[in-house]
Amino acid sequence: MGRVRSRGVRAALLALAILVLVLAPAGTALAAITINGAGATFPYPLYSRWAAEYKSRTGVQVNYQPIGSGGGIAAIKAGTVLFGGSDAPLSASELAAAKLVQFPTCVGGVVPIVNLPGVGNGKLRLTGPVLAKIFLGEIKRWNDPAIKNLNPGLSLPSSTIYVVHRSDASGTTWIFTHYLSAVSSTWQSKVGADKSVKWPVGIGGKGNEGVTALVKAAKGRIGYVEYAYALQSRVPWAQMKNKAGYWVQPSLSSFAAAAAGATWSAKNGFATILVNASGAKSWPIAGASFVLTRKSTSDYTTARAMYKFWYWAYTNSTARSLAAQLHYVSMPLSVVKAVTNVWHTQVTAGGKPVW
Repeated sequence: MGRVRSRGVRAALLALAILVLVLAPAGTALAAITINGAGATFPYPLYSRWAAEYKSRTGVQVNYQPIGSGGGIAAIKAGTVLFGGSDAPLSASELAAAKLVQFPTCVGGVVPIVNLPGVGNGKLRLTGPVLAKIFLGEIKRWNDPAIKNLNPGLSLPSSTIYVVHRSDASGTTWIFTHYLSAVSSTWQSKVGADKSVKWPVGIGGKGNEGVTALVKAAKGRIGYVEYAYALQSRVPWAQMKNKAGYWVQPSLSSFAAAAAGATWSAKNGFATILVNASGAKSWPIAGASFVLTRKSTSDYTTARAMYKFWYWAYTNSTARSLAAQLHYVSMPLSVVKAVTNVWHTQVTAGGKPVW
């Protein structure tokens, strides 16, 4: 009799377990999914907000490590992450060789940040050529005539200018040095533009957060970071004169103006350079951030979950609102359509299209 009763209890428990599985919410299966990415620090404030919001809605965990664009490219090529982040887009030939696809996620701005007592946000005025001379080490003091002439209303100290730059391979550096190359032939010939360059002067910090911390640490320092880091850290930025000759402040609208004339083509992995853009309202040091993924993977469930996350980031009203709050420009829906077509036609997982 005891054995019969025991078998009955086990049968009841099994039936209950099956019922729980049947009645479980559809999203429960996704809750165990973890999506790992790494790369550019430029979009990290946005990616981390997107990830937190998406997890609260779906249970899917998106982990993104801000290790710099160079690290992100290396990680996706090595297959240690599901997606890599880079502000320096790969060329079509590089993508083909590594069997990767590339798509833009947002547009933002790089800003010069300064630590000058009494000089608040957007008060210091700089032009591209003057900024290049500062980072070349040719302008050495804050009261140099080249800076004073741009800022007649500011009391500038005679102290030394201390330059802070990135120490790691960085997409933010790629954007910044492309801008300096565009406005200074001397910079272009002596230093050039890349994720890593041989800096003429200064000290290096790792990541946007490292540069921000070093600039804040001592008076007289100047560096460059993505705008969200300047806002979050409350470190003053400089306003810039753009290509059209207008003084502009960094903002969502000035970044959007810089991206307004951009051409996004799937043929070259949507790669585009946004620095020194035309237009009266354009911020001159703008750039896009990109995601790199492999064309073929074996795990369909996780890959599909990752692309669903990026589609949500592209199209969901809350996701786009979060981007605007952090002063990132969301991608136009026409670009989203082109991107999802690439997902459908070029990317497979487990032998079938992910989209």
